[in-house]
Amino acid sequence: MADQDPTSQPRAGEYLVFTLGREEYGIDILKVQEIRRSEHVTEIANLPSFIKGVINLRGAIVPIVDLRVKFACSEASYDRFTVVIILNISKRVVGIVVDGVSDVVMLSSSLIQSPPSFGSAIDTAYISGLGTLEERMIILTDIEKLMTSQEMHLTEVAAEATI
Repeated sequence: MADQDPTSQPRAGEYLVFTLGREEYGIDILKVQEIRRSEHVTEIANLPSFIKGVINLRGAIVPIVDLRVKFACSEASYDRFTVVIILNISKRVVGIVVDGVSDVVMLSSSLIQSPPSFGSAIDTAYISGLGTLEERMIILTDIEKLMTSQEMHLTEVAAEATI
């Protein structure tokens, strides 16, 4: 993979671990602004199903993406563990809905493996690696790649639609 962007390689550091279904995912803690309880989201018509709408966060309109829908997890239900992780991505603020947050882990480079290759049948471009910590396997997510330019444009449209 000589043509892969070196900045997308997983790096040793701290990762916020969240759950979607039975799987654990990790995102670079430096991308996280805050974690909030799930709250009322203002829906906006004609957006993709994974964009739930927007919230007003201290005067800023923040688009909310439901990763459970984006990743085609089983039925996404809201309960007392459901949270919204507010992220700073490419100078934009966006929220992601996840089933829960478990902890922050420190992963050294020796604990991070390259992501598996599934060929062109499955898009795994957002997986930057797999972290192993004792019996746990954490799917390390390149959140900036996940929020592709087209999707980021859609989240901008969601924020602008409320102005």
